[in-house]
Amino acid sequence: MLAGQPIIILRENVERTRGFEAQRSNIMAAKAIAAAVRTTLGPRGMDKMLVSSSGDVVITNDGATILHEMSVQHPGAKLVVEVAETQDDEVGDGTTTATVLVGSLMEEAERLLAQNVHPTVIANGYQLGMEKALAVLDDLAITIGFEDRENLIKIADTAMTGKSIEAVKEKVSNIVVDAVRQVATGTGAGAYTVDEDDIKIKTQVGDTMHDAELIRGVVIDKKRVFEQMPDAVTDARVALLAQPLEVTKTQVKSKIKITSSDQMKAFTEQERESLKKIADQIAASGANVVLCQKGIADAVQYYLAKSGIYAIEDVKEEDMKFAARALCGTIVNKPEELNATTLGHAEAAEELPDTELTVISGCDNPKAVTILLRGTSQLLLDELERAVYDAARVVQDAIEDGRFVVGGGSVETELQLRIRDYAATVGGRAQLAIEAFANAFEVIPRTLAENSGFDTIDKAVALRKAHADGAKYAGLNVYTGAIVDMREAGVIEPERVKTQAIKSATETAMLLVRVDDMMVTQAGKPGMPGAQ
Repeated sequence: MLAGQPIIILRENVERTRGFEAQRSNIMAAKAIAAAVRTTLGPRGMDKMLVSSSGDVVITNDGATILHEMSVQHPGAKLVVEVAETQDDEVGDGTTTATVLVGSLMEEAERLLAQNVHPTVIANGYQLGMEKALAVLDDLAITIGFEDRENLIKIADTAMTGKSIEAVKEKVSNIVVDAVRQVATGTGAGAYTVDEDDIKIKTQVGDTMHDAELIRGVVIDKKRVFEQMPDAVTDARVALLAQPLEVTKTQVKSKIKITSSDQMKAFTEQERESLKKIADQIAASGANVVLCQKGIADAVQYYLAKSGIYAIEDVKEEDMKFAARALCGTIVNKPEELNATTLGHAEAAEELPDTELTVISGCDNPKAVTILLRGTSQLLLDELERAVYDAARVVQDAIEDGRFVVGGGSVETELQLRIRDYAATVGGRAQLAIEAFANAFEVIPRTLAENSGFDTIDKAVALRKAHADGAKYAGLNVYTGAIVDMREAGVIEPERVKTQAIKSATETAMLLVRVDDMMVTQAGKPGMPGAQ
């Protein structure tokens, strides 16, 4: 107000929300997003069916996939969705845990705001609580080695439990662990790094899930270019060519004037000889399989087939580079550059019957591998692929960090008790915020109990008592309702998954709780700024 006159400095289509209403709006948005995925948490969580405007159907219980497919408009809700997406990008699992934790932290913040605790005090308390939580988590972590295959399989099992893949979980867990260990690179002092791009997941509709397999090589979505070529080759020596296998076009425009049939015949013969020379050079190098990033002329296809060579054209650049790593070969530009050192090697190359797939397998020491999944429907395969991706990422995390923690609500209960004890040593209003931060962790064991059909209060109290008595690995068995040692039960996950979930959830809650003014521009024609 200026001299009794209101001054309007915002466009007409800007909606402004201030004070507690802005805070309440963000809190409600975070709680709504958390509620949307909460029922998917744990081994007995349910799935969601998402149907797009074009009619595409997705059935999943993967938190990141659910939130990605949802059409979220609220700015606060979009931040929570980003938490899940970041969790998925950084560690590959724990997306639902992170999202539910954000919702719980915002719910606790709402209670504190109602008691007139200032948002800055809440954010400061959450920061102190997060630092303590990470220290406790580090204390609870257990060391795991590269050779500890048994525990690595348990980590993969935990990541896939509750998904549609459970029927073949044991087989796929072994495949995933073998795949990650195969491409892991030692960096000295027992440390390893894994490039997630070195593990490719391919799917094929038709067979059952039990036919999943690890290909020590590459699977390409192409079939051989010429039916007369062999459909399978043993002792495969693979030529990787980046340029087209055809007569090279001239750099400048030119014309050839032909005045007789003999000249035409000579021209055709010359062209055929040039194409035959290309095929002969490939055969002379010892190659019996050709992967070409560009096209292969018909005549070259014919001569390659006569030499018993299996060839594929128009292979994607990404697949070419992956094949080079898997087959330990080198991509060259011209056939004359091929030799024994540039060829990739594998035990066999074959075209799978009734498919558009070529499998090159049995590499000696591949730097990249492929997991081939099969299923009766594309919907099932999509969920299967998401489960295998999560499992591969968590095994990768465990191998790189060498540390894991137990699941089943055990870590969250221990964090809750220890952070409460820590809050008492801080004092002041910050103590209230730290206690609220500790209380937020109870949402995980409560949700596990709720999704499994057990009384949430009874199980939360039983868990707290077990941990108070010194059973720091005690967690909820969601199948029997008993409080058991989660380490002995084999319910374990990488420390990085929990660390990332706590960090991203806490920092997002701190960001949202400090917002007291929201200015949202509505869609449509913007209004003109003015004054009255």
